[in-house]
Amino acid sequence: MNLRMYTELAEWWPLLSAPEDYEEEAAFYTKLLREAGEEPARSVLELGSGGGNNASHMKMAFAMTLTDLSPGMLEVSRKLNPECEHVQGDMRTLRLGREFDRVFVHDAICYMTSVDDLRGAVETAWVHCRAGGAALFAPDYVRETFRGGTDCGGNDGGVRGMRYLEWVWDPDPEDCTYTADYVFALRGEDGQLTVEHDRHVEGMFRREEWLEVLRGVGFEVRIVPFEHSEVEHGQLEVFLCTKC
Repeated sequence: MNLRMYTELAEWWPLLSAPEDYEEEAAFYTKLLREAGEEPARSVLELGSGGGNNASHMKMAFAMTLTDLSPGMLEVSRKLNPECEHVQGDMRTLRLGREFDRVFVHDAICYMTSVDDLRGAVETAWVHCRAGGAALFAPDYVRETFRGGTDCGGNDGGVRGMRYLEWVWDPDPEDCTYTADYVFALRGEDGQLTVEHDRHVEGMFRREEWLEVLRGVGFEVRIVPFEHSEVEHGQLEVFLCTKC
């Protein structure tokens, strides 16, 4: 799947999604990771770290190793988080040969579009999580909490600027995927405006499917409501896992 947002349009990411917008969300994840597990949380492996927006806040609390499939997104993150280790790799198959106190997987987990894909990513988290540690998975949706809709935004950066429209919808409520369509309006340094479209097919699993996969690799699991001032309580949830 060629996701233009993370390939040919990756350099526009800071104008699409500003790091400062993640401060409250990252604080929530940091609190959960600190409190989970039996061992102190010093090192964190993030799978699917993208442009590094969460890490730009979480690195104040942890030594972060950031991994992503996209070289373009890793380059964006290196500029934002030069003090963090960056590794290119697929979260379904990545093996670094070492363990971390905590493993964090944000919304990149939504690109797992089958239960087998999801299981591969969860196994990667398990392999890299030390005994007494914890892993946190934060999908955009489980099947029970899915809500379609639209969103818009964007930022200016000097002469350049970006605006986007996001349209999330589910063409088949009986399967395990949904669709996110993006329309980007890009203003270049020459002042010219171009419009681009990007379609993302993303995975969405029932709560019980998540629990079956997480417990199947050995994690103990707790479902935690996502807390954010701009999100209705109970609308979203995350999976906080411990490894005994």
